[in-house]
Amino acid sequence: MSVIVLLADGARADTLTHAIDAGVTPALARLRGEGGLHEVTSTFPSVTGPAYTPFLMGRYPGTVGLPGLRWFDRSRETCSFPDYSRSYVGYQMRAVDRDLDPRASTIFEIIPDSAAALSVITRGLPRRRQLASLTPRSAFRAARTHFRGDVRGWLRVDRDVAEMVVRRIRETPTPFVFAALTGVDKASHAYGHESATVIDALRIVDDTVAEIRAELEQRGAWDDTHLWVTSDHGHSRVRHHEDLARVIAGFGHRVLSHPWVYRLNADVAVMVSGNAMAHVYADLELRSRPFLRGMSVAARELGEHLIARESVDLLMVPLDESRCAVWSRERGRAVVQRRGERLWYLTMDGDPLGIGVQLAGVDCSSAHEATRHTDYPDSVVQIARLAGSSRAGDFILSAARDWDFRARYEPIPHVSSHGALHREHMLVPLLTSRPPMRAPRRTVDVMPSALAALEVDAPAGLDGSSFV
Repeated sequence: MSVIVLLADGARADTLTHAIDAGVTPALARLRGEGGLHEVTSTFPSVTGPAYTPFLMGRYPGTVGLPGLRWFDRSRETCSFPDYSRSYVGYQMRAVDRDLDPRASTIFEIIPDSAAALSVITRGLPRRRQLASLTPRSAFRAARTHFRGDVRGWLRVDRDVAEMVVRRIRETPTPFVFAALTGVDKASHAYGHESATVIDALRIVDDTVAEIRAELEQRGAWDDTHLWVTSDHGHSRVRHHEDLARVIAGFGHRVLSHPWVYRLNADVAVMVSGNAMAHVYADLELRSRPFLRGMSVAARELGEHLIARESVDLLMVPLDESRCAVWSRERGRAVVQRRGERLWYLTMDGDPLGIGVQLAGVDCSSAHEATRHTDYPDSVVQIARLAGSSRAGDFILSAARDWDFRARYEPIPHVSSHGALHREHMLVPLLTSRPPMRAPRRTVDVMPSALAALEVDAPAGLDGSSFV
């Protein structure tokens, strides 16, 4: 038995459905007919890198040390002087594996004969099994493609990655294969999720599925294979870019933010991901989280300034390790609380998440069901998990529709972004080559399902559960 997971990075569930219905992705259509196309929730932040942890670790990113694409190390124990910050865009991508909680296993450590291509997480995966590892030559090519904003160049990278994956499957039987194809995400940022270039990127995914299937059928291995096609996040249109770092500096703060992180005596760190979410850290001289009651007057005032911004849809303010206030400018305030595996959503003067009811001591499945049809699917679970991370910000921002938080420094000018709790960002497709035992709910279910298909015991403490 083998499991192959193809990640169409940035693909929305509805975009993939429309491509299948239009007849432009026949191999994916065949998968849908034989197995099924399911709409599942990703994780918060819904951004490449952190949102890979569900597939490869069966855990939410905040719980294993990846609260965002960028974060500030208040403890000064992981990141180094002088900025004590992390950005997985650029050379610090190599730090992902060592930033992960060592107590949480990757699937590569559990299935040692695995292989992967363009995986952000590679812990437990020898270099010889990293099919598109960054050699000096490939790193130069990737950097040139990125900084030139060359979207068509990323499609060429996708084709090269697909060729490596098919060759690996042809030449070496491998129990678990994970491959990321990033063209959909790059095209969506540049042209929008409905663009013709996104369809071109999906055709590459379709061609890859067709070639893998043909190879496995030829040697009689298709019936012993699970092939899943999924995504880590969606996308939505951006019309306005809020330069969050400049806005906060305008309130009188000395701000540390990427890419210019060498700022003496900074008192606020702004860490944007996706670019529709951000962690904001205040009172940087403190080595542990102050939480709301322990913040300075200036920091608490900053929170009130932020929720007043048109660009901010939700402002999450951790109150302690188990409680997080959720503020909305127009829909009031509430508190999300977690005790063990039980969750609460307690409204104060409104219903910022639009759930319509309070939740008291429910499990994760019930919380998912209660939020599934709202604008913020799985929001209670995701907020509780991220706010409880010791590396999360003192304020966690989710952008309003049509807005993001980064106006400068993007090689591809963004007309579409992701990272927030909106359903367009959180709902992603999961195509399965066989009907599942139960309807999949979350991307975090993929890793335990792969282990079940391979008849390998799952480690304790996973956030997902098997649909196989």
